[in-house]
Amino acid sequence: MGAVSMADVEAAAELLKGVAIRTAMEESRWLSSAVGGPVLLKCENLQRTGSFKIRGAYVRMSHLSEEERARGVVAASAGNHAQGVALAAQMLGIKATVFMPEGAPIPKLNATRGYGAEVIFHGAILDEALKRAIAYAEETGAVLIHPFDHADIVAGQATCGLEILEQAPQAASVIVPTGGGGLIAGIALAIKSHRPDIKVIGVQAEGAAAYPGSLEAGAPVALESMSTMADGIAVGCPGAIPFAEIVDHVDDMITVSEESISQALVLLLERAKMVVEPAGAVAVAAIRDHPDRFPTPAVAVLSGGNIDPLLLGKVIRHGMASAGRYLNIRVRIPDRPGGLARLLSDLAREGANVLEVVHQRTSMALSIDEVEVHVQVETRGPEHAEAVLSRLRDDGYRVSQPS
Repeated sequence: MGAVSMADVEAAAELLKGVAIRTAMEESRWLSSAVGGPVLLKCENLQRTGSFKIRGAYVRMSHLSEEERARGVVAASAGNHAQGVALAAQMLGIKATVFMPEGAPIPKLNATRGYGAEVIFHGAILDEALKRAIAYAEETGAVLIHPFDHADIVAGQATCGLEILEQAPQAASVIVPTGGGGLIAGIALAIKSHRPDIKVIGVQAEGAAAYPGSLEAGAPVALESMSTMADGIAVGCPGAIPFAEIVDHVDDMITVSEESISQALVLLLERAKMVVEPAGAVAVAAIRDHPDRFPTPAVAVLSGGNIDPLLLGKVIRHGMASAGRYLNIRVRIPDRPGGLARLLSDLAREGANVLEVVHQRTSMALSIDEVEVHVQVETRGPEHAEAVLSRLRDDGYRVSQPS
């Protein structure tokens, strides 16, 4: 393994013809309006297997010798790399074993098995699954297909960068979700080799951001712990090969909060009609958080769309709550017939949709003739929520909000 060259990238592009699809590049008018300049979405969530991972996995495995193919391959993944490896193995006639961390999303698990790979659960996080995959390779002779730390993987992911150059030659910046670093390393190499004027910026989840500290230290540094809904970029330590490319070619690395990620995911659903997983939404989250930080035209890479419907429901609720679309209040009302009906009627008049109502009568803070009602309502946003609160207080209600 060594440094990745543009010759490697061009060769990867040839290999991937008929394997990976050329994903769409679509302008996002709502994001463009927010930042005051054109923003385009590179839709790798619409790639085969639902993410960019097939690019690198197929390139890596197509270079295996016949003897290596006969031994089979092993990988570790929270789901996207697993599907890329499984599909590539199916296409190349290679036996694949994949180690997944416990709690990996069910759709990713089912899709990986559907492509014919054997799935084994191990560990709570990807790094633990990866250690087991490495040990399995040593025990059995299977070839490890690393999710990001290999020149062939980076070269394969770089083909996404070539497409961005062709589809958006006017781009001034490209914003890329970043976990282990294979995708942004490849994209940055491809773009900077042709257009060094285009800025390439990586985005990590705050709770799993290994790159800022590693870049400051000048070498990959492992995180002590991680916590994020964005399992696709929850990587505890950068890979050596992508790290070197990122040092050479990436202009900046920033982080986004869980609230920003969930809000971006909801907006992509609502406004772009795009289903993405949390990792796939972080570039949009960064643009919304820092609208003045990215030169336009800007390209946001939607790296993946494989999300469990159960998690999607939770993320939507989280995103709506953090965007002020849910309002939780405590209201004291007279404990007599019609008191609750009046409150609900007043909320309805303000256009607030009541989702949940809970009575509380057993508090020492309450008078004997009053009851506290906990109400959750759906609003149109922060301004509407404030209008609802003001109207209730003007109508004489004693209103508070849980901390």
